Amino acid sequence: MSPRSASVNEELRRRSRERLLQATLDLVGERGYEATTLADIADRAGAARGLVSYYFPGKRQLLQSAVHRLMHRTLEAALEREPRTDDGRERLARAIDAILGLARDHPVLMRTHMAGILQAEGFVQCPEQQRLAELLRDTVARAGSTDVDTDYPLLRALLMGAVVAVLLPGAPMPPARLRAELFQRYGLDWELGVPPGGKPPGGTPDQR
Repeated sequence: MSPRSASVNEELRRRSRERLLQATLDLVGERGYEATTLADIADRAGAARGLVSYYFPGKRQLLQSAVHRLMHRTLEAALEREPRTDDGRERLARAIDAILGLARDHPVLMRTHMAGILQAEGFVQCPEQQRLAELLRDTVARAGSTDVDTDYPLLRALLMGAVVAVLLPGAPMPPARLRAELFQRYGLDWELGVPPGGKPPGGTPDQR
């Protein structure tokens, strides 16, 4: 049997990493972070325990990469859904709705992710995070930014703050209110993106 080519080996490694990331999302979503072990993740992914350590230095970094992958894929799907558009304002609205939707639909994962970023490990620079950053930077540019290097970090900070506010234990903010504030900040019409309930809180659809 001839040895596998470099491209085949690379594809196998990519698939193994993808399985580990998906297994992490599934298990942490089901059991929580503390109750999920690296051995559990390896078992769910059908991989050897040592393979986890080969790709990731620890469980926290693995979770951050897994959530960044979820965020990237969710954002990409929102930006490219039909009807597809190159309109920068619509794409920015879709991006805001996509990230707020993750806080609503995956509260355990997003709360754990944000807690990890605020702890000693900090912000993990990984391929998944880089893909997410590229999408957000492109969104900011298409929305008309003349200084993407300044406006992209600001958008990222505002979205992270909104996610924290949605998930704050005991005092969560309504996603619709946070959406209204973000849309007002960027001068976006309420009807853009995927408006909840069809109109903004406290006003008609054309009020911001």
